[in-house]
Amino acid sequence: MFGYIINDNGKLAVSNRIFETWLYNHFIAKEQMEDIFSAGSIDKNQFIKDGCIDMEHLLARFAVHFNDIYSNKDDAFVEKMGRKLFLLYLKPIINGVGNYYIEDQTRDETRTDVIIDYLGKQYIIELKIWRGNAYNERGEQQIAGYLDYFHAHTGYLLSFCFNKNKQPGVKTVQINDKTIVECVV
Repeated sequence: MFGYIINDNGKLAVSNRIFETWLYNHFIAKEQMEDIFSAGSIDKNQFIKDGCIDMEHLLARFAVHFNDIYSNKDDAFVEKMGRKLFLLYLKPIINGVGNYYIEDQTRDETRTDVIIDYLGKQYIIELKIWRGNAYNERGEQQIAGYLDYFHAHTGYLLSFCFNKNKQPGVKTVQINDKTIVECVV
């Protein structure tokens, strides 16, 4: 009735990016009392340097909070829940100055997970559930492809790992001329 959704080749889809962001913000607003949102609100002043987001530091702090808050949970966890928690943490940091897009479709019909626009700079982030080294390397190649598409040199890979022997933290990987900052939580 209001034009929020469309039929996209037999699939239900949000009709445009403005409605998509508004609806996502609406549903996230219902969750703003979560601990991860509060952590983002408290940390927000330490991530902006010279008008840019220090995304490596932001991911490192998200990893600390995520592990502190959710490491003892034994609930079934899916990739969408990880994205929701990351966006809850991110929202107070970019609120009023930046925007994010979820699953932005490129011309070659691949989809990035999250793109943040902040004061004219884009941050391309791929979110994955850890399923081994081979899967992780494919994720690195995937984000490198997105960086080529968006003419960027640095991208971010956020992996949710549920192995008991995981090594949480942030590291940097070079793939050709691309820098990928990987964060494991």
